[in-house]
Amino acid sequence: MTRRIIVRHDGKQEKVRHPEKMRNPLQPSPKKPDWLRVRAPVGAGYERLVKDMRKRTLSTVCEEAACPNIGECWNSGQATFMIMGEICTRACAFCNVITGKPLPLNEKEPEEVAKMTAEMKLSHVVITSVDRDDLPDGGARHFAEVIEAVRKISPQTTIEVLTPDFLRKEGALESLMEASPDVFNHNIECVPRLYPSIRPGARYYHSLRVLQKAKELNPSVFTKSGIMVGLGENDEEISQILDDMRCADVDFLTMGQYLQPTLRHAPVKEFKTPEWFEKQALIAKRKGFLLASCSPLTRSSYHAGKDFAQLQKERQERILSRR
Repeated sequence: MTRRIIVRHDGKQEKVRHPEKMRNPLQPSPKKPDWLRVRAPVGAGYERLVKDMRKRTLSTVCEEAACPNIGECWNSGQATFMIMGEICTRACAFCNVITGKPLPLNEKEPEEVAKMTAEMKLSHVVITSVDRDDLPDGGARHFAEVIEAVRKISPQTTIEVLTPDFLRKEGALESLMEASPDVFNHNIECVPRLYPSIRPGARYYHSLRVLQKAKELNPSVFTKSGIMVGLGENDEEISQILDDMRCADVDFLTMGQYLQPTLRHAPVKEFKTPEWFEKQALIAKRKGFLLASCSPLTRSSYHAGKDFAQLQKERQERILSRR
């Protein structure tokens, strides 16, 4: 993909990370409140993981999506592998991943992810990807091959996938679910009213159906979905999303504050307080979710390993309570 060069105010040249968004007007967000301050990513664990990722030419969503928790997670040996390249075929208004024409799939990637998982001695690994609308199956089979490779080299590791929606990819979800991930995650991202401006390439009810169908294909899998807040939604719309997720039998909800990656991305309309998030977690539990992680800095894969253990515990307790 050819990226445009711009000249900064200090005379230096730099590549434009999001050329498809350069025509968007500048949309500044309000100043971040104190509870959203995070430390810059430093530390021995962080530096080691950066070096190992570069050596194996692997990508992480932690870096590509500019996750605010990267320092904490990488220093504790946690990472979310992003497969199928760094270039996405969609241009969502909230996302920091580059849009353009992707490169061909790396056939060695499943083995490389599996080796890295084993080297890191991960008890739980999260695998996500860019959207690959250019592929006949959206990359579903590649997901399955990564799962199979990890299971072969590191059979004790539990596996969580965070997938695209496989829109108009007949049989794709079935292909992926044959590999039996332990957790299937697909994010709803925002309330349906905002889809045309925030997530224009996706369809709200299709995403709900993906989550529902994953559970139908494998009832033992934990299903998970997340939303961002602060984009202009209201509490009633959020409540409706939670009800829709439960109708799709989603087990685990993640909810975090949207943060604007650049001034060309969608602006933040409101910063929700930590107390507001605590209230949403209680509401979600009352609606029947096994687990709800709701906080300003919550992201899809944040504390994923610990959350998986908690999911297993919650499911077992619920089974016992029904006897």
